[in-house]
Amino acid sequence: MRELIRAIRVTLVLWGITAIIYPLIVLVIGQVAFNSQANGSLITKQGIVVGSSLIGQPFSSDKYFWSRPTTTNYSSFAPTDFDPTKADNLTQRTGVSGASNLAPTNSDLLKRGNEKDGFQGVEVEIARLNQAGIKPTADLVYTSGSGLDPHISVESARAQVERIAKVRSLNLNQVEMLVSKNTDGRFLGIFGEPGVNVLKLNLALDGLQ
Repeated sequence: MRELIRAIRVTLVLWGITAIIYPLIVLVIGQVAFNSQANGSLITKQGIVVGSSLIGQPFSSDKYFWSRPTTTNYSSFAPTDFDPTKADNLTQRTGVSGASNLAPTNSDLLKRGNEKDGFQGVEVEIARLNQAGIKPTADLVYTSGSGLDPHISVESARAQVERIAKVRSLNLNQVEMLVSKNTDGRFLGIFGEPGVNVLKLNLALDGLQ
């Protein structure tokens, strides 16, 4: 009986440390030292949350930079105009994410058509880019592994500079500078490739006007 009571006490002590004290310490450290990251890296506009820097959003308007295509109707908050009060934007709160898991060599990837997610297949994406005068790049044609990538390559952003400048009546140098300011470098300076956060870039565009 004595050993049983001792075992119960040890269990309760360990439970208190690992299930209550440790999580609370991590929570406090996260909220104090890494408040933005701990709460989802949310981005606000005029005090209203319009998205997260960690999750991509689809943009179809000519006045915005286009992001990577996606095969999932994931929860993008305000896909075209950052207005969270519109019904079209409220329907984006699906809570759904994920990838198609189709390899580049899969024939279904070339011919697939899904009006729900907007990704019509590689051939249609290329035709859409050519029609808009944008040089097709890999990340503007193929989806990312997660389908939620918030970044495009610097090359893909620069390929859209001329279109954006023309539509918004801006100087090319203004748009190119915005691309540079919203380019994230390699992690720790050595891992990965530089990328442009499309949501931040489009918000910066709106800030010019």
